[in-house]
Amino acid sequence: MKKQVIHTDKAPKAIGPYSQAVRFGHLLFISGQLGIDPASGNLVNGGFEAEARQVLANIQAILESQKSGMDKILKTTVFLTNMEDFAVLNGIYGTFIPEPYPARSTIQVAALPKGARIEMEVIAEV
Repeated sequence: MKKQVIHTDKAPKAIGPYSQAVRFGHLLFISGQLGIDPASGNLVNGGFEAEARQVLANIQAILESQKSGMDKILKTTVFLTNMEDFAVLNGIYGTFIPEPYPARSTIQVAALPKGARIEMEVIAEV
């Protein structure tokens, strides 16, 4: 098996030396997504809630590019700059990702690229 680099124009371009996602067999490893609008390349306005929704929309676009979906996510890792946003995250997360929910870790970090408030990476089945 060989790894396959994945890219879709419906999600933001990588802002460093990494790929949007890598497919290996039936697994898709999606790099950390920020709340960046793919059209403008800028962080969305509207605070944490808007960023969280954009993060999940970006992940959904990458999954759909591989004929997969949010229901195929196996593991999510979330990075927050403020753990006080955890409850808001849960509300938004539950509207994008159906039960049975994937495994998830949420970690507070000192800072994220571009001044983002949230970053999320996932491993999914394709």
